Formats: sequence, C-alpha cells, structure tokens
Amino acid sequence: MSLRFRQLQAFHAVIETGTVTGAAAHLGISQPGISNLLSQLERQTQLTLFERARGRLVPTPEAGVLFQEIDTVVRGLDHVAQAVTDLQNQKAGQLQVTAPHALSIGFMPREIARFARDRPNLSISYQAQYSARIQEWVQAGLFEIGICEVPVQRDVFEAEVFRFECLCTVPDGSDLAAREELTPKDLDGYPFVVMGPEHMTYRRTRDAFDRAGAVWNPRVHTHLHQNTLSFVKQGFGAALVDPFTTAFDFEGGFVARKFAPQVTLDLAIITSRQRPLSVVGQEFLTQLKESLADYAV
Repeated sequence: MSLRFRQLQAFHAVIETGTVTGAAAHLGISQPGISNLLSQLERQTQLTLFERARGRLVPTPEAGVLFQEIDTVVRGLDHVAQAVTDLQNQKAGQLQVTAPHALSIGFMPREIARFARDRPNLSISYQAQYSARIQEWVQAGLFEIGICEVPVQRDVFEAEVFRFECLCTVPDGSDLAAREELTPKDLDGYPFVVMGPEHMTYRRTRDAFDRAGAVWNPRVHTHLHQNTLSFVKQGFGAALVDPFTTAFDFEGGFVARKFAPQVTLDLAIITSRQRPLSVVGQEFLTQLKESLADYAV
C-alpha cells in the first residue's frame, strides 16, 4: 500500500484542528481538497476514519490508532520544512524545546522570552506534552531539549535531574490554612485531589500517609497539576502541587503550605546522545539549568 504524505498530513490536520475548515486553513488548501484527500485515504486503507455527527467529523477508534502512529512522522516532516525555510531566510537559529504542561503556563514562556529578548531573528519551536512523548520527540530529533519526569533512558539521553518540593495547597479560608506546615496527621481523612495512581507524587504521598498511620482520602483523580489546583480552589480538598504551578497562578483561591515529610517532583533536562546541540541549544540549556536550580531542593 502506497500512502501519500499529503493524505496523512490532511488527516493529521483534521484531528489536530477538529474541523475540515481548520485543517484547510492550516495547510493552505481548499476544504474540498481536504475532503478529497480524506476520501482517498479511506479508500486506500479500507478503513472508516470519520463518522458525521451534526455536520461535524467525529474520528473513529481506528482513526485514533492511525493518528498515534503518524503523529511523530508528520510533525517531523513539518520540522524539516521549517528548517528549510529558516535556512532560506538566513535565520539566526532555531530554539527547539518541549516540556511538561506544569512548566508551560508561566515558567517556560518566561524563560523563552528572556532568551529571545536579544535575539530578534530567533525561530522558536515549543510544545507542551506528556513525559513519555517528550522522550520520544527528543530521541527522534524533533526537539533538541526536553524536560520530562524521571525515569529517563540513560543510554539514549544526556540527563540532569532536578528535584522540586511539592507544596500542600488547601482552599483559601480552610482551617488548615492557618498552619505554617501540614502533615499527614493534620490531613487525616481530609479529602485529596491527586494525580493518577502511576504518578510519582501519588505514590510518595500515599507512602507518607501510610508511614504516619494516617488515613489518606483521595477524592478526585486527574492528570495535570493545573487541574489539581483548580479543584482545590473549588473546595474539593487538598493537593500536593509542584512549585511552578503555584508560583504562576495569580487568581488566588488557595494557600500553599510546606508538607512534612517532603514530597518531591523529579524532572530531568534531556538532550540526545546521538546528536550535538546547536549553538542556540547550548546557550539556552545553560540558562535553563540555572533557572530550574532556583526552584530545586
């Protein structure tokens, strides 16, 4: 089977943007052109990739599997196209960085802005993603620098690990807010907002309560630190949250206190062992390490 890249690119764009209109605008071709490419792809693969519901295209489960397989390929070729454009325009360089969502609300935009301030011709490629995908992208060469949760593949990456103390957040106005430090005994039976069971902060918090002989009461399970803090603000309970999320949240509605015993979030800056860093990458890596060290324990 010979699939054309333009077909895969159109399919990828529809999934990413959610509409044929958005995909057409993204790729710079007509809506009928997008529809035609999707029809060709379905005929060649003999798969139903979309169902129509109220005038919208709804991806089928088969489409979800196909998207996961081609996502890295399509993004990789997009990066190649961007690199060619940068060379044609004699850009001063390209910064290629990916990091977890927790660092993407405030910390990474601030660091990139500070780095780019004296580099007006700098091309910037930044993506927030989950740690497993970040490692895939850096290994594939789609990004030069990544920040991800440990563990990392030490034989594949150069890695420097930083540990960050999680703060115990409780709703503003809670009786617990009056305390300077909170312990499992203080929170015995108190409802908690937690990351998924496989997350390191979940395991470490559970172990802290077990060692203290206190009852841990997870009420809400979610997958982003920003989500945990949002639930805290709505009064659902306490949560251990990374220092980046609390530092760059300016809405209020919560207080953050030290938690004893300390629970940490361990992150690593990774670069590929197979490819040398660009000059731009080396310079940003130096700045990034210094800035992360300011938050680390």
